[in-house]
Amino acid sequence: MKSGSEIASLLQAQLGWDASPELDEASTPTALIIGKEQLLEAMRVLYEHEELYFDQLACLTALDNGPAAEGEGTVEVIYHLCSIPYGHQLALRVQVPRGNDDTPAEVPSVAHLWRTADWHEREAYDMVGIRFSGHPDLRRIMLPEDWQGHPLRKDYQEQEKYHGINVAY
Repeated sequence: MKSGSEIASLLQAQLGWDASPELDEASTPTALIIGKEQLLEAMRVLYEHEELYFDQLACLTALDNGPAAEGEGTVEVIYHLCSIPYGHQLALRVQVPRGNDDTPAEVPSVAHLWRTADWHEREAYDMVGIRFSGHPDLRRIMLPEDWQGHPLRKDYQEQEKYHGINVAY
């Protein structure tokens, strides 16, 4: 079983990165923090490398760190990966600007590596508004297509009515 620092060093060596990814060892499991431009190549190595073989995307979740005026002005996508044969676990975090309705936050899709990402990415899109470029079928999964906004955004304004039905409490 490899440690987070060993995995970070292996990624750095495999991908020719100048520096090792930032490591959050206080996180359980240990988290690597990388840029969205590094995501696809890192995920490919994590999935394909014979010493790692992260064959399971256990969870993909998203969170809103708040608008710039109140928070960091970013959203994050957090991937929880497991290697069933080797027993390692790893979280990978990607932080991007929140964006807006015209230019939403965007992260590359990993659905081509782990099929379960299809549903997880759709949920993150639906609830937080993060677009996943290259996703095979990015559309709402929990709310109707014509729903306004993304309910897990910190600045979400709940609509009072939906098709004439009171929805605000």
